[in-house]
Amino acid sequence: MTSSISASSQLSKTLRSHYFSLPQGGQCQVTYIWIDGSGEGMRSKTRTLDCEPSGIEDIPEWIFDGSSTGQATGENCDMFLIPVKMFRDPFILDPNKLVLCEVLKYDRQPTETNHRHHCKKIMEKVKEYNPWFGMEQEYTLLGADEHPYAWPSKGFPKPQGPYYCSVGADRAFGRDIVECHYKACMYAGVKISGSNAEVMPSQWEFQVGPCEGTEIGDQLWMARFLLHRVCEDFGVIATLDPKPMSGNWNGAGCHTNFSTDATRAEGGLEHIEKAIDKLRPQHAEHIRVYDPHGGEDNKRRLTGLHETSPIHEFSAAVANRGVSIRIPRHVAQDKRGYLEDRRPAANCDPYAVTAAIIRTCLLEGEEEGDILSDLEINELE
Repeated sequence: MTSSISASSQLSKTLRSHYFSLPQGGQCQVTYIWIDGSGEGMRSKTRTLDCEPSGIEDIPEWIFDGSSTGQATGENCDMFLIPVKMFRDPFILDPNKLVLCEVLKYDRQPTETNHRHHCKKIMEKVKEYNPWFGMEQEYTLLGADEHPYAWPSKGFPKPQGPYYCSVGADRAFGRDIVECHYKACMYAGVKISGSNAEVMPSQWEFQVGPCEGTEIGDQLWMARFLLHRVCEDFGVIATLDPKPMSGNWNGAGCHTNFSTDATRAEGGLEHIEKAIDKLRPQHAEHIRVYDPHGGEDNKRRLTGLHETSPIHEFSAAVANRGVSIRIPRHVAQDKRGYLEDRRPAANCDPYAVTAAIIRTCLLEGEEEGDILSDLEINELE
């Protein structure tokens, strides 16, 4: 098994370490990070501040060229970067920072892919419910040639079966990347809660949360950025494509766990079942929100095979990974806890997903249509 790696990853790390050890004279590098016009890609650029910021309020707004990120036209291309969440920088270390930003247009209205703006408004309306989310981000490692990492250059690895939660050089591919990403998240302050090898070889998962409200989106987007940066250092690619390999291979999702004070309390299973009853008639709307292309990406993944439910069917059950909504076995036994929505694709926007769940389960149609129109979704065939 061989895999291609990028040219940049082969530059001398020993030479680089000399420059990284140089003093900064009390100044601080701040890297601004944002979601681009694709709704999937992430961009960043860095500026110098005279001293280490003590909080997000110390990070000034900035601008960038939106015509180069699919977010503006050339004749009116300056876009605003609005800092919303600050993290430690695990690549160039303290006192340097990473800052997640919202993007606003020239008139200070949110861009089409700024779903955080609307999500924050929805979460504010339901804060008395204390909604918690946990998201399970699956991804697949690829070589620089975009072929799955450590797969034979011609042919395929052994069939699925030995890879999930595996150990061993013949079945766990890329663990160094996974563990470095985990450490980077912990250093940065990302609320990463676990990781494991997945069913398809070279596919992995990490979990973020539980977090309340928009915090889950902030944490997951930063964890994604760190994943891409760690992979850049190793010369490989992390893809969030929901079905990177056709055939008898699992796809990649972003299963979303949801609970409220009521579901977590004694007898909360009743409230979980009520939430499922509300999700059922809104299935088609949720599918259109659960990937960046109005459900087209999930068509390849939600086939009814490989631990998925068919895209046009809604289902729910206890301890069944072939349904839309799973109630974990321990939740059913304890009669309280959370539900798992297994429909979101790996490349979903967590702000859009969590806002849709809140709208359906807690606002009972009050915000109906808002997220769908914001996403400019198309009808599924």
